[in-house]
Formats: sequence, C-alpha cells, structure tokens
Amino acid sequence: MLNNYFPVLLFIIVGLAIGSAPMVMGRLLAPNRPDPQKLSPYECGFDAFEEARMRFDVRYYLIAILFILFDLEVAFLLPWAAVAKELASDDAVRLFGFSGMFVFLGILEIGFLYVWKKGALDWD
Repeated sequence: MLNNYFPVLLFIIVGLAIGSAPMVMGRLLAPNRPDPQKLSPYECGFDAFEEARMRFDVRYYLIAILFILFDLEVAFLLPWAAVAKELASDDAVRLFGFSGMFVFLGILEIGFLYVWKKGALDWD
C-alpha cells in the first residue's frame, strides 16, 4: 500500500527541492553588503510620515476591483481566441461560438459603459 503513495511523496519532495533551491542558492551565492540606504524604509520614494494603518479612499478599492473585473475578460477571451480556428470549421459551431462570445463582450461593454457613466473611472 505504501508503494501507491510513493509517487506523491516523490512529487512533494521534488517540488520542495525545486522551490527552495533558488532561495538557498541566492542566500549562499549572492553578495550581502547592506548599507543605510538599502536598509531604509521605502514608500513611494519618500520616508513614511504616517501610520501604516491609515485609511484609503474608497475610489482606490473601486478602481482595483474594476481592474480585476475587466482584466478577467482576458482570461475568457484568450482560450476562445486559441480555439477560434477550430470553431470556424463547422458552420453551426462557428455561429454558436462567435455569437456566444459577442454576447459575453456585449454584457461586458454594457457594464463598462455603466461604470463610465457613473463616473467610477474618474479620479479627481
């Protein structure tokens, strides 16, 4: 029964070795010459002047969420574009594939126009 789990154990060991080898090699081989400038805190090019737990404007989070939302569009478009040539081989499949993607893009465009008209993309 232990023979059945040996490939899994081997996979975990190899994964840990490949994951930790670059870190160990970097620690052993890289030069370590700290100076005050390297050890100083860096925050947008100037020293920190407030606490780290300060409040952010809600628009920052809104822009971040909208970026993720519209960025996920690419996650759906790329696989579709990769199989677009196979979709064009049959007329019924071609019509279904292209119309489905245009419905998806239409819904996405309606959402984008709604966000634009509401002024969520304006950063004053």
